[in-house]
Amino acid sequence: MPPFPSGEISLAPCALAHSLPADEAIANPSAATDITRHFIRAKRPCADGYRWYLRRQEGASNYQALLDDLVREGRVEDACWMLDQFGPTNDVLEVDHLEADALVFAGSVRCRGHADVEGVLRTGRSLSVLGGLRVGGALRVGEDLRVAGAVRCEGSARLHGDARVGWSLTVAQRLQCTGSLRVGGELDCAAAAHVGGHCRVAQDLRVVGDLGCDGGIKVGGHLQADAAVQAARGVWAMGDVDCKGHLQVGWGVRAGGHIHTGGAIRAGESLWAGETIAAGDAYGVYAGLDVPLPDWPHSAQVCAREQPARLLSGCWTGGTGSTP
Repeated sequence: MPPFPSGEISLAPCALAHSLPADEAIANPSAATDITRHFIRAKRPCADGYRWYLRRQEGASNYQALLDDLVREGRVEDACWMLDQFGPTNDVLEVDHLEADALVFAGSVRCRGHADVEGVLRTGRSLSVLGGLRVGGALRVGEDLRVAGAVRCEGSARLHGDARVGWSLTVAQRLQCTGSLRVGGELDCAAAAHVGGHCRVAQDLRVVGDLGCDGGIKVGGHLQADAAVQAARGVWAMGDVDCKGHLQVGWGVRAGGHIHTGGAIRAGESLWAGETIAAGDAYGVYAGLDVPLPDWPHSAQVCAREQPARLLSGCWTGGTGSTP
């Protein structure tokens, strides 16, 4: 049930009242009871944090209430440390709108409107927002992220699960997603980005640092990286593929425009471009690196408007003039 009768939360600084008692809400058995001084001491907190606990929370205390108090007094890092130590809960915070200086919630957060957090936003489990989401600091989500609108994170983003963003996703620092990532608009990351599953972006994908993906990358516009691009499976882009470092792909690369890199181009299977394919100066183009020789004519093809310079591996088939 919603912890606020109005269904709305506006906190400055964030002070969270929440509805479920600890014995019903805590998913981690070690935190199922009230937290005592001996329990805290066993986790070896910093001296300053332990003194704060003794001064403000003498005796037993509820887990989420401790997180709320720490955030309220500006000790957000201590609240995050506590969540690391005691783990997530099954609590659910449901609100119409979310405005806070910071929020560390051990369970799941469900917002039926827009969410705007000035500092750190961290959840032990999932985060669902039916409007847009802005985070002025770091964004940490313990499980899946679902946002119907746009997401703007002015810090780093670490998502421990699948992430679905209906509009654009903008991250000012590093982006890490352990599951699959799907973005309905553009993805802009001002540092390195790594996706543990597949990466699907409906429009342009721009990354200032390295782009790594343990699955495949599919982009409805242009793919641009200011460093290297590595994908365990294939890369497919309706527009251009540009990276200033090496391009290394376990399967093949297919682009409606050109494929240009500042380093080497290495593909386990075929390379296909509607325009040109070009590696950096003094670097080669390699296709079919994981293809057996009997399958060379079919699975190690290199297609572009003109033969790439320094094509060192692959079966050149000539230009196609079509789009993927």
